[in-house]
Amino acid sequence: QCDLQGLWRNELGSNMTILAMNSAGTFSGSYHTAVAATNKQILASALQGVQQHPGAKRHPTFGFTVQWQLSDSTTAFVGQCFVDHRGKETLETTWLLREEVLSHKDTWKATR
Repeated sequence: QCDLQGLWRNELGSNMTILAMNSAGTFSGSYHTAVAATNKQILASALQGVQQHPGAKRHPTFGFTVQWQLSDSTTAFVGQCFVDHRGKETLETTWLLREEVLSHKDTWKATR
């Protein structure tokens, strides 16, 4: 079974820490990105998420959001955890980032 709790690193050098999950599957933690389009200091940002049917599925789906400390934006991640025959866990995710824009007419450029 896949256990999301712990430290995760991606191929770009970003890392996240997921704290203990409750029985409903909700969890919190922090995300420290190694990739950012800013000159500001990159700080760890809080994350909140939920896993589908914790403990019941071998390859569960999950989702979490990150409210970035380095910009006026929020990212939503969705994914699935896979466990190979050696017990190695891998997270496959997709994300959408929404940044604040000053007017409704600029909404077209606010989501990546």
